[in-house]
Amino acid sequence: MNARERFRAPKSLKLRDEDAGLTPLREKNGNGEKNGGAKQRERALTSELICKIGHLQEMLFAGRKQKLLLVLQGMDTSGKDGTTRALFAESQISPMGLRATGFTAPSERERAHDYLWRVHAHVPGAGMIAVFNRSHYEDVLVPRVLGDIDGKETKRRYAQIRDFERMLAETGTTIVKVFLHISKDEQKKRLQERLDDPEKHWKFDPADLVAREQWDTYQHAYEDAIDATNAGHAPWYIVPADSKTHRNLIVANLLLETMQDMKLSWPAPKADLDKVKVE
Repeated sequence: MNARERFRAPKSLKLRDEDAGLTPLREKNGNGEKNGGAKQRERALTSELICKIGHLQEMLFAGRKQKLLLVLQGMDTSGKDGTTRALFAESQISPMGLRATGFTAPSERERAHDYLWRVHAHVPGAGMIAVFNRSHYEDVLVPRVLGDIDGKETKRRYAQIRDFERMLAETGTTIVKVFLHISKDEQKKRLQERLDDPEKHWKFDPADLVAREQWDTYQHAYEDAIDATNAGHAPWYIVPADSKTHRNLIVANLLLETMQDMKLSWPAPKADLDKVKVE
């Protein structure tokens, strides 16, 4: 079973805290090896996958035909920033063919348009990989939890998102949507680390504590969102994210398998190179 089959969101998804700590790709051994050894191996394996992703990304950029959109969603501290750094900060990935966008609360100008307006401006162009750190799903999840939209409007927005993603797919964009599934206990640990470390204070937002109080409501909202928009052309994957190294390994596998399935190739030369001579 490949990663896309293993981690594809099932129908009638139920997000359970105990599943966030699973490490199904971690090698099992009987020699009592400590967790640090497993993490070191996962970092090495992830680096190997990134090398392969980098080769395919160069093909994608050179061909200037296909496009790839990676959507990262998850609760606060689930690792959206960390996953992006782990996969794309290495030298094998060319920044020329990559664009990462983080979506925070909409500005006044953005609120003056439909909620998909600001998102559409950042979808990938031909030959590009776009990474969404949060995405158009925030404009359904958050207002639903806060009570700013009712059930009827929530369903209407999911229908609009399905149409939006189908349009992207039909015009050459391959879509990969990843929910980074973190447990409530792990989130508590990571939030406390931000409070304890002065160099991480900039990451801490008191609003995260307000959202934490509504944990169960957000989990149910995510379940509904994923069920409503999980499609063959825009699949959702559920990635256990309590382990950072294992999380990165899974997402790297998902991305590599997706890019291999895109059947990328080098473009034909612009001239008969056999007749070209460099003087």
